[in-house]
Amino acid sequence: MEQKVIMAGFGGQGIMAIGKLLAYAGMLENRNVTWMPSYGPEMRGGTANCAVVVSDEEVGSPLISRDGTAAIVMNLPSMTKFEKELVPGGKLIINKSLIDAKPTRTDIDAYYVNANELAMELGNAKVANMVMLGAYLELAKLIETESVLQAFVKVFGEEKSHLVPLNKEALLKGAEAVKA
Repeated sequence: MEQKVIMAGFGGQGIMAIGKLLAYAGMLENRNVTWMPSYGPEMRGGTANCAVVVSDEEVGSPLISRDGTAAIVMNLPSMTKFEKELVPGGKLIINKSLIDAKPTRTDIDAYYVNANELAMELGNAKVANMVMLGAYLELAKLIETESVLQAFVKVFGEEKSHLVPLNKEALLKGAEAVKA
Protein backbone atom coordinates (compact mmCIF):
# COMPACT_ATOMS: atom_id res chain seq x y z
CA MET A 1 0.00 0.00 0.00
CA GLU A 2 1.24 3.47 -0.84
CA GLN A 3 -0.17 6.82 0.27
CA LYS A 4 0.94 10.16 -1.18
CA VAL A 5 -0.13 12.99 1.09
CA ILE A 6 0.11 16.73 0.53
CA MET A 7 -0.10 18.95 3.60
CA ALA A 8 -0.45 22.69 3.07
CA GLY A 9 -1.29 25.94 4.81
CA PHE A 10 0.18 29.18 6.08
CA GLY A 11 3.61 29.16 7.67
CA GLY A 12 3.15 28.81 11.43
CA GLN A 13 0.22 26.38 11.20
CA GLY A 14 2.44 23.37 11.89
CA ILE A 15 2.34 21.91 8.39
CA MET A 16 5.95 20.75 8.41
CA ALA A 17 5.51 19.33 11.90
CA ILE A 18 2.65 17.02 10.96
CA GLY A 19 4.51 15.99 7.82
CA LYS A 20 7.56 15.03 9.85
CA LEU A 21 5.39 13.18 12.35
CA LEU A 22 3.65 11.16 9.66
CA ALA A 23 6.94 10.29 7.99
CA TYR A 24 8.66 9.35 11.26
CA ALA A 25 5.64 7.29 12.37
CA GLY A 26 5.83 5.45 9.06
CA MET A 27 9.49 4.65 9.73
CA LEU A 28 8.58 3.37 13.21
CA GLU A 29 6.14 1.00 11.49
CA ASN A 30 8.92 -0.20 9.15
CA ARG A 31 7.50 1.50 6.09
CA ASN A 32 9.41 3.32 3.37
CA VAL A 33 8.87 7.07 3.60
CA THR A 34 9.84 10.38 2.07
CA TRP A 35 9.20 13.89 3.38
CA MET A 36 9.71 16.84 1.08
CA PRO A 37 9.15 20.35 2.49
CA SER A 38 8.46 23.49 0.48
CA TYR A 39 8.33 27.01 1.90
CA GLY A 40 7.09 30.28 0.45
CA PRO A 41 9.22 33.43 0.65
CA GLU A 42 8.26 34.04 4.27
CA MET A 43 8.17 31.42 6.97
CA ARG A 44 5.46 32.50 9.42
CA GLY A 45 2.42 33.72 7.50
CA GLY A 46 3.78 32.72 4.09
CA THR A 47 2.85 29.50 2.36
CA ALA A 48 4.16 26.15 3.46
CA ASN A 49 3.54 22.66 2.17
CA CYS A 50 5.13 19.28 2.27
CA ALA A 51 4.71 15.98 0.50
CA VAL A 52 4.85 12.73 2.43
CA VAL A 53 4.92 9.33 0.79
CA VAL A 54 4.42 6.25 2.95
CA SER A 55 4.73 2.89 1.25
CA ASP A 56 5.24 -0.81 1.82
CA GLU A 57 7.48 -0.78 -1.28
CA GLU A 58 10.47 1.37 -2.19
CA VAL A 59 9.48 4.95 -2.95
CA GLY A 60 10.45 5.93 -6.48
CA SER A 61 10.12 9.68 -6.03
CA PRO A 62 9.24 12.08 -3.21
CA LEU A 63 7.38 14.30 -5.66
CA ILE A 64 3.59 14.30 -5.87
CA SER A 65 2.30 15.43 -9.24
CA ARG A 66 -1.36 14.75 -9.94
CA ASP A 67 -1.06 11.42 -8.11
CA GLY A 68 -1.75 12.40 -4.50
CA THR A 69 -4.03 10.10 -2.57
CA ALA A 70 -4.84 12.73 0.09
CA ALA A 71 -4.37 16.39 0.86
CA ILE A 72 -4.68 18.16 4.20
CA VAL A 73 -5.39 21.83 3.52
CA MET A 74 -5.41 24.40 6.29
CA ASN A 75 -6.34 27.50 4.22
CA LEU A 76 -8.12 28.47 1.00
CA PRO A 77 -5.01 29.16 -1.12
CA SER A 78 -3.79 25.65 -0.29
CA MET A 79 -7.08 24.06 -1.28
CA THR A 80 -7.15 26.02 -4.53
CA LYS A 81 -3.60 24.99 -5.37
CA PHE A 82 -3.56 21.36 -4.30
CA GLU A 83 -6.99 19.86 -4.97
CA LYS A 84 -5.87 19.38 -8.58
CA GLU A 85 -2.95 17.23 -7.41
CA LEU A 86 -5.25 14.44 -6.19
CA VAL A 87 -6.17 11.33 -8.10
CA PRO A 88 -9.88 10.70 -8.70
CA GLY A 89 -11.24 9.31 -5.45
CA GLY A 90 -8.52 11.08 -3.46
CA LYS A 91 -9.30 12.49 -0.03
CA LEU A 92 -9.32 16.26 0.51
CA ILE A 93 -9.36 17.12 4.22
CA ILE A 94 -10.43 20.73 4.60
CA ASN A 95 -9.98 22.99 7.63
CA LYS A 96 -13.55 24.27 7.69
CA SER A 97 -12.56 26.82 10.34
CA LEU A 98 -10.71 28.85 7.70
CA ILE A 99 -12.20 27.61 4.42
CA ASP A 100 -15.86 28.15 3.63
CA ALA A 101 -15.54 27.23 -0.06
CA LYS A 102 -16.19 23.88 -1.65
CA PRO A 103 -13.66 22.14 -3.89
CA THR A 104 -14.19 22.61 -7.61
CA ARG A 105 -13.72 18.90 -8.34
CA THR A 106 -16.52 16.38 -7.94
CA ASP A 107 -14.38 13.27 -8.44
CA ILE A 108 -12.64 13.51 -5.04
CA ASP A 109 -13.94 12.93 -1.52
CA ALA A 110 -14.04 16.09 0.61
CA TYR A 111 -14.05 16.00 4.42
CA TYR A 112 -14.66 19.13 6.48
CA VAL A 113 -13.07 19.49 9.91
CA ASN A 114 -13.52 22.48 12.24
CA ALA A 115 -9.89 22.12 13.27
CA ASN A 116 -9.46 25.51 14.96
CA GLU A 117 -12.63 25.15 17.03
CA LEU A 118 -11.75 21.60 18.06
CA ALA A 119 -8.27 22.75 19.05
CA MET A 120 -9.76 25.56 21.15
CA GLU A 121 -12.02 23.02 22.89
CA LEU A 122 -8.77 21.42 24.03
CA GLY A 123 -7.51 24.80 25.21
CA ASN A 124 -4.70 25.23 22.68
CA ALA A 125 -5.11 26.68 19.17
CA LYS A 126 -1.69 25.29 18.20
CA VAL A 127 -3.01 21.72 17.95
CA ALA A 128 -5.31 22.43 14.99
CA ASN A 129 -2.70 20.75 12.79
CA MET A 130 -2.87 17.62 14.94
CA VAL A 131 -6.66 17.62 14.68
CA MET A 132 -6.26 17.56 10.89
CA LEU A 133 -3.63 14.81 11.09
CA GLY A 134 -6.00 12.78 13.26
CA ALA A 135 -8.70 13.11 10.60
CA TYR A 136 -6.27 11.86 7.97
CA LEU A 137 -5.17 8.91 10.13
CA GLU A 138 -8.81 7.87 10.59
CA LEU A 139 -9.58 8.07 6.88
CA ALA A 140 -6.40 6.46 5.56
CA LYS A 141 -6.10 3.64 8.10
CA LEU A 142 -2.40 3.62 7.28
CA ILE A 143 -0.50 4.64 10.41
CA GLU A 144 -1.46 4.01 14.03
CA THR A 145 -2.08 6.94 16.37
CA GLU A 146 0.35 5.47 18.88
CA SER A 147 3.11 5.51 16.26
CA VAL A 148 2.51 9.24 15.72
CA LEU A 149 2.75 9.82 19.47
CA GLN A 150 6.02 7.86 19.65
CA ALA A 151 7.27 9.92 16.72
CA PHE A 152 6.30 13.11 18.56
CA VAL A 153 8.89 12.45 21.26
CA LYS A 154 11.52 11.44 18.70
CA VAL A 155 10.93 14.52 16.53
CA PHE A 156 10.47 17.16 19.24
CA GLY A 157 12.56 15.66 22.04
CA GLU A 158 11.95 14.43 25.58
CA GLU A 159 11.54 17.99 26.85
CA LYS A 160 8.27 18.20 24.86
CA SER A 161 6.94 14.83 25.98
CA HIS A 162 4.58 16.55 28.45
CA LEU A 163 2.62 17.67 25.34
CA VAL A 164 1.88 14.11 24.21
CA PRO A 165 -1.48 13.82 26.08
CA LEU A 166 -2.76 17.08 24.54
CA ASN A 167 -1.66 16.00 21.08
CA LYS A 168 -3.25 12.57 21.54
CA GLU A 169 -6.55 14.29 22.38
CA ALA A 170 -6.19 16.45 19.26
CA LEU A 171 -5.60 13.37 17.07
CA LEU A 172 -8.65 11.67 18.57
CA LYS A 173 -10.83 14.77 18.03
CA GLY A 174 -9.79 14.86 14.40
CA ALA A 175 -10.55 11.17 13.95
CA GLU A 176 -13.97 11.61 15.56
CA ALA A 177 -14.75 14.54 13.24
CA VAL A 178 -14.59 12.34 10.13
CA LYS A 179 -16.07 9.09 11.42
CA ALA A 180 -19.14 8.08 9.45
